Amino acid sequence: MYELRKKRALQAAAVALLIALTAGCAQTDGGGLKSGSGNTDVATGGAHFKTADEETAKLGSTAKPGVFPREVKHSEGTTEIKTKPKRVVVLDTGELDDVLALGITPVGIPSTEGANSIPGYLADKVKKATSIGTIQQPNLEAIAALKPDLILGSKLRADKLYPQLAQIAPTVFSIRPGFPWKENLRLVAAATGDEDKAVSLLNDYQAEADKLRADIPGNPTISLLRFMPQKTRLYGNASLIGVILKDVGLARPKIQDIDELATEISSENLAQADGDWIFYTSYGTPEATGETAALAGPIWPTLTAVKDKHVQRVDDDVWYLGLGPIGAGKILKDLRSYLVTK
Repeated sequence: MYELRKKRALQAAAVALLIALTAGCAQTDGGGLKSGSGNTDVATGGAHFKTADEETAKLGSTAKPGVFPREVKHSEGTTEIKTKPKRVVVLDTGELDDVLALGITPVGIPSTEGANSIPGYLADKVKKATSIGTIQQPNLEAIAALKPDLILGSKLRADKLYPQLAQIAPTVFSIRPGFPWKENLRLVAAATGDEDKAVSLLNDYQAEADKLRADIPGNPTISLLRFMPQKTRLYGNASLIGVILKDVGLARPKIQDIDELATEISSENLAQADGDWIFYTSYGTPEATGETAALAGPIWPTLTAVKDKHVQRVDDDVWYLGLGPIGAGKILKDLRSYLVTK
């Protein structure tokens, strides 16, 4: 008994030391990474950005669905998970969407810097969850206090925090959130033993995407415009919504038909956001992101989509922070409500 208490005391001391060593390194860069903690190689423009989906597809477990113990291969190595996790902590909104879709309510969740601290479409499902800091600055002490049996995150957000997190609980990291959302769901399911549920969710999603395409008249080009503090983005194919539009079979304006997350434009070049339809949103308040000024400016009324009344403000929480199957399903419903003739 003495040796067991001694071992636990040493483990607790090690975690405390690791937490102390990482305290204070929380400056956030403009790309949403936490300076000193994220991995720029898998960020937009990084050397390994474009292959994140195919590389994530190689990860997972060889165990049969629901069988434990199991080993899970992920972006940081291999982690053993001895029993089905019951106390899960997630570090980003993609992992939050994934576990909720699989029927798991996490004990710890992060907050965002968007208009809502928790994506609105998921907020009611996690009322009893404890905050573990922000996506950009997870609080290791708060995570450890929850005594999780699984931590889910990504190399993009918290690469350099992985050793500390792995000291707290078995930790499984994807490469990055966003366009590999389907591969990420399957990796999360490999960690929780819910592989069959993940396959069913993805099959249902694609069936709905196929039905939607059959019901949309013509082939309208879809422009994705997002206002953000100090930048304005047109989203490309390598994004959650870009993947969804591709799965549905919808065309994109040439400037957005790129294998990148997004391209940035200035307010003077707002005309580049035109398309048969424009779906726009803000990450933050419209006044802070420049949305209010842009829509009141001289260029906006001249856009074809605006003149044709084919423009729609959408929910940023769903379209850009969802990053999982629940969000994807809601986007399909949104697209149907706007694009299918009543």
